[in-house]
Amino acid sequence: MAESGRQPPSDSLEETPPTTHNFMIPKKEINTVPDMGKWKRSQPINKLVALLNTLDRWIDETPPMDQPSRFGNKAFRTWYAKLDQEAENLVATVVPSHLAAAVPEVALYLKESVGNPTRIDYGTGHEAAFAAFLCCLCKIGVLRVDDQMAIVFKVFNRYLEVMRKLQKTYRMEPAGSQGVWGLDDFQFLPFIWGSSQLIEHPYLEPRHFVDEKAVNENHKDYMFLECILFITEMKTGPFAEHSNQLWNISAVPSWSKVNQGLIRMYKAECLEKFPVIQHFKFGSLLPIQPVTSS
Repeated sequence: MAESGRQPPSDSLEETPPTTHNFMIPKKEINTVPDMGKWKRSQPINKLVALLNTLDRWIDETPPMDQPSRFGNKAFRTWYAKLDQEAENLVATVVPSHLAAAVPEVALYLKESVGNPTRIDYGTGHEAAFAAFLCCLCKIGVLRVDDQMAIVFKVFNRYLEVMRKLQKTYRMEPAGSQGVWGLDDFQFLPFIWGSSQLIEHPYLEPRHFVDEKAVNENHKDYMFLECILFITEMKTGPFAEHSNQLWNISAVPSWSKVNQGLIRMYKAECLEKFPVIQHFKFGSLLPIQPVTSS
């Protein structure tokens, strides 16, 4: 996935510098193309990718079962049980030892992010849990502001790849799907970040994402188009029929307007919906804040 386009907003990555922080005058570090490897070698980012690679490997080690029902393969419960048992150990590989007390709290969001083992389903609430997992790592200082591009285009993108593999391998049901009237059966955030990545693109416009040729030629570089490709692989029939909301969005004149509209839609359809938020867990890192009158 190309790490091009605009950076995700840094508001969610606010940090309070520790009292022992050694400040310095910033200096130029990227002088040649090989120097690009410096920022790509962020240890926490690489450790998170390794964590997700482990989840991917477990899928290979847990093949689907033979069962009468086509959907909701029960082998997912075996896969999930391994994650449930190992989640804290996995998170401990990312979190420094002096922050070990945070591991159980952070690990819960990882477990919540992969789907429900009882219903064998997955949806935007689980996706939100992974965003919360990353947010917690930001709040305790494991991930930093200068990691933000890699957080989205390396870590979150790898998460998407693993979730798609889970969905296909275990034929997971979409959790709380709105069918043809929903944006997507499983994801929402990559459409927001993906549309941001395409703002001011020299030739790709919103109308192009319903063009099969444009998607096939560019999906490896753009998160939004990768989402579209996955939809077309999983669904049959005319795009306008199985993904009507996205079809309508393709008529929006600019990516900036698409991005703004998707942010409003995410707030209304995910963050403000009881069926989604009723399952969200709150703790010391992400406390529930009562609304106070100004």
